[in-house]
Amino acid sequence: LLGEARATFGLTDGGLTDGGMTDFGSDDFLEPLDVLLPALEDEAELTVIGRWMTRRFLLRFLEVRLQLVAYVRDDPGVVDEEITEPLFVTGAPRTGTTILHALLAQDPDSRVPEGWELLRPVPPPSPDPAEYAADARIPLADRELRLPGQVAGELDAIHVYRGRMHKECLSAMSFAFRSEEFTARYHVPSYVEWYERCDMRPAYEAHKLVLQILQRRSRDVHWVLKSPVHLSALPTLFAVYPDARLAITHRDPLTVLASLTSLVATLRWAHSDQVDFAELGQYHERMWSGVLDDLVTASTDGSLDSAHVHHVHYADFMQDQIGTVGALYTAHGRALAPTTAHAMRDYLAARPKDKHGAHEYSFADLGLDPAVERERFARYQHHFSIPEELTR
Repeated sequence: LLGEARATFGLTDGGLTDGGMTDFGSDDFLEPLDVLLPALEDEAELTVIGRWMTRRFLLRFLEVRLQLVAYVRDDPGVVDEEITEPLFVTGAPRTGTTILHALLAQDPDSRVPEGWELLRPVPPPSPDPAEYAADARIPLADRELRLPGQVAGELDAIHVYRGRMHKECLSAMSFAFRSEEFTARYHVPSYVEWYERCDMRPAYEAHKLVLQILQRRSRDVHWVLKSPVHLSALPTLFAVYPDARLAITHRDPLTVLASLTSLVATLRWAHSDQVDFAELGQYHERMWSGVLDDLVTASTDGSLDSAHVHHVHYADFMQDQIGTVGALYTAHGRALAPTTAHAMRDYLAARPKDKHGAHEYSFADLGLDPAVERERFARYQHHFSIPEELTR
């Protein structure tokens, strides 16, 4: 695959041999591939179907990256498209980011990308609703997004993935091959080590280019975006999107660790039959204890502008979803229209809890001491006044 990537892009160790079409066509994506591909081969212990799914997964990134480079070459003005005051929903995984994002998508004044758009953004989708709904890329993306759940049958009970569902930012960032899509799907410790110290700027530049292309045939776009990954890269996010607004969700971190590890383990079982649940739990504990502690520091030392941030507690959100969304609108200087609130209620009514099955998970499976973890996350819970949940 690495040889195909170099040949397809005309790349040598010095860069593009044709002099370069765009900065996005440079060889900054070869460095992560040099780490990722050997890790997938030597560490991930892929099953036969896992290897097949992974090859298709990676080839789509290369294919679409070619399309992105070609699009900028043919329409260089696209990089001048302004992404104005995007709202990013972020927070630790399993804290309500997905449902909050979906509710915000019910606002006709907001633009929330669907799965197929982030998987295959070129060319820009039609602004005509009928043409948009009939786009041939939708079934392609739907098949890809549903496949892991068809292999690992319990996945839909934890997180549903579909081509027409609202999608988080990771899929756009993966075109730079710097993404937690790879650390979540696969046991690739050498890539994890590289990823935790890499420059995430290329991933955010790829993300921005995808949005610029998607809005090329539209005007007055207000993007509402989502991914837990943003919480670990706030300085880079604001470097690329200086006027971004944030909605940060919070939940008992011990519940987060148990639920997240269950999700990632199930996703990995779609690709490998060798999944170490306890090792995953320890990895998530190390990662998120650092990320959440850094969030406290940024919130107290002034490096995170409180005027651009609104905090949402999972417990409050579950008790009153519409009221919580209304408070978010008010915090960012907007009003929640009654018709939009009604659409949000209809959305919730059509998707009752556990519609696709109950998600069962247990903190005890992580091999971690609850008392030790309470102490580890105490600073975060105290600062944001996060209530404890019953540990399952």
